[in-house]
Amino acid sequence: MSDRALMLSLLQQMEDNMRAISLWEGVSPPATAFASELPFCVDTLRFSQWLQWVFIARFRALLEGNLPLPVNCNIATMAEEAFRDMAETEMLLGLLRQFDALFDS
Repeated sequence: MSDRALMLSLLQQMEDNMRAISLWEGVSPPATAFASELPFCVDTLRFSQWLQWVFIARFRALLEGNLPLPVNCNIATMAEEAFRDMAETEMLLGLLRQFDALFDS
């Protein structure tokens, strides 16, 4: 499996896991929430919202469009902080770590 195919698989697994632990939302936040100038839109979105509506959505678009990818990714560190009090997110954190590791190779 190519790295791009593996990334798409990991993104799908992230979505599936977020659905299973009730972090996936059916309705997008308002457009103004995405206009934040702060990293991860911390002032306008919960991290799980950012993960769903920005990270997963954008990476899918890049991968499906066969567009260039960023040179690195270190999302697991932020996720560990954001989800530190949520035991049910351990699988999601593992998926994010695997995703990050693809940029280290």
